[in-house]
Amino acid sequence: MNLLDLIIPPAFAEGTGISAAGLSDLIPLALLFVVFYFLLIRPQQKRAKEHKMLLTALKTGDEVVTNGGIIGVVKSVDESFANIEVASGVVVKVQKQGINQKLPKGSAKI
Repeated sequence: MNLLDLIIPPAFAEGTGISAAGLSDLIPLALLFVVFYFLLIRPQQKRAKEHKMLLTALKTGDEVVTNGGIIGVVKSVDESFANIEVASGVVVKVQKQGINQKLPKGSAKI
């Protein structure tokens, strides 16, 4: 016995295979994954699905807010772009992905 054995106990080989202690170490990891799924992954997927539905239902006359905070009325929509009137006679072309939310009718005073 040397001095190092007093500080760090020697490791002895045990039987091979998965023991009950090995399975119990995986339970907290599995619970952590379940918590992450319900608190992070699932809500993000839900928001993405709602945003995609908003963009597909976008039509002329809708009042929207862009990601930059610009409020306007949709004048025309194609597959990937939308023309938004932000002031009287001022039309801005934005990507549909840049539209953040749809406002109730009468919210944009243009």
